[in-house]
Amino acid sequence: MAEQTTSSIVIDAEPRAVMDVIADFEAYPAWAKGMRKVEVLDAGSQGRADKVFFSLDVSPIKDEYTLAYEWDGDEAVTWTLVEGKMLRALDGAYLLKDRGDGTTEVTYRLALDVSIPVIGMLKRKGEKILIDTALKGLKKRVESL
Repeated sequence: MAEQTTSSIVIDAEPRAVMDVIADFEAYPAWAKGMRKVEVLDAGSQGRADKVFFSLDVSPIKDEYTLAYEWDGDEAVTWTLVEGKMLRALDGAYLLKDRGDGTTEVTYRLALDVSIPVIGMLKRKGEKILIDTALKGLKKRVESL
């Protein structure tokens, strides 16, 4: 990944429980702010989706896009943009680290590029907003189950 924004959060759950929520794409509109529609296009052979369509409306990003996913057990998932309307690139990852005490440190990496000119500082701010919103939503969802 080129220039990227990274943030982490600790979730009071084992890595498997966290990854199960990350992999449950159909539930995203219930807890992921700005997710209007999510549809698994390719269910994959391991029970975790390989390709997913999203309709997102969260400032500063409003787009419909498709991501391809690669899973590494309950330790990591990475994704890349297959196609989007406003987005030219959207590469990211959730990296999960078992802290050995029933909690998981989740690190979210994100690099995005949009088809309209945006100065780097504003792009990083947009990435930071997306990451923080996603991590807080993920923590709340996992810890409520």
